[in-house]
Amino acid sequence: MRFEDIDIHTLLPQQEPFVLIDRLVHFDEERTTTLFTVREDHLFYEDGHLNACALVENIAQTCAARMGYINQYIYKKKVQLGFIGSVRNLVVKRVPKLGETLTTTITVVEEIMKLTLVNAEIKVDEETIVTAEMKIALSEQEVLEPQLVTSINEGEG
Repeated sequence: MRFEDIDIHTLLPQQEPFVLIDRLVHFDEERTTTLFTVREDHLFYEDGHLNACALVENIAQTCAARMGYINQYIYKKKVQLGFIGSVRNLVVKRVPKLGETLTTTITVVEEIMKLTLVNAEIKVDEETIVTAEMKIALSEQEVLEPQLVTSINEGEG
């Protein structure tokens, strides 16, 4: 399967309006890369730019896309929930502006049991705007299908 044919929503536990990646563009055992274009209608867009909190979540969602890809296309399982265990050495050189496309790459440093440590870098064109280390803890809990979540919510009254 080609990466451009994958609906990013099928890889993530997050759903709109919280999605901060548009598409998966690279996956291998060591590296995963995603793209996200800053839109003014996004929840985390304010005062002409994407806020800094969204950048940490963008990194976390790139990690989630990696695990979602592994689960769905390698293990043939459902997407699992993950949690940010820690963020270290976060450097935000600047926040991205409207229309800029973020290229976020995570590189796996170590995986032990259900914990993954990654180095992350966010670029706009060739400019590195964010670097960080992130630890992600993977849960055993699988995510409900988005359509099922919608139908459950509609049934509440």
